[in-house]
Order: sequence, then structure tokens, then C-alpha cells
Amino acid sequence: MNIDHVAIWTTQLENLKDYYVRYYNGKANSKYLNKDSHFESYFITFDSGSRLEVMQKPGIPANLNDPIDKQFQGIIHLSFGVDTMAKVDEKLNELRKDGFRILKGPRKTGDGYYEFETLDPDNNRLEVMSIFKD
Repeated sequence: MNIDHVAIWTTQLENLKDYYVRYYNGKANSKYLNKDSHFESYFITFDSGSRLEVMQKPGIPANLNDPIDKQFQGIIHLSFGVDTMAKVDEKLNELRKDGFRILKGPRKTGDGYYEFETLDPDNNRLEVMSIFKD
């Protein structure tokens, strides 16, 4: 069994889709639109085959979670894996140069990962990680 996809509600559908396509090499399908409910979405597929669905619909309330200073129970982040520690650093530098906030890292964790934490345009918490080798 595998996880087919994770879905994120947004109020800036095109911007969020473009972010994951540009910075994480995702490939977006054509936009789905349900004219009756005003639901719109894209599926973004990554090299691994995993998918992210970004969705927009009027009337969806804002998330009250604070992804920066506090964390609450439930799904709290998405993690993107790369092949090397150097690629972690490259992605960190690219995102930082383009004005995205880096919350933590890069750092080596006690369980064998080299990672940093950042936020997407909707302040969803993301990790970029690789297994580290000394």
C-alpha cells in the first residue's frame, strides 16, 4: 500500500500550483473545475509518483493552526527527499534567494537526516531532506 496523494486547501490556487511545479519539479495536470460548486483543483505529480492536490473553493474557512511558532496535533508538514546533502543546501539557497523563509536548518538530525524546514506560499510547513553520510 502507498499514499496516493495529500490535499491542501488554498485561496491562491495558481500561485501554490506554480510554487510546487517550480521549486519541487512537480508536473501539474489541467485544472479541474466543477462549475456547480466552484471547486477547482490541480494534481501535481512528482518524480517519485507521489501527488499533491491543491484545491480552492469559496467558503472554506482559514486554518487556525500556527505553522511557525506553535504546532498542533494532526498533519504538520510535507517532506521532500533529495539524493545528497549538497542538493539540500542547493534547494535551501534557492528558496532563501527567492525570499522564502527558512525556519530551521540545515542540520543533521539524531535519526540520520540532513534537512531544513521552510514554508510554502500558504505557510504550510515543508522539509527538504537527505540521508546524511559522514
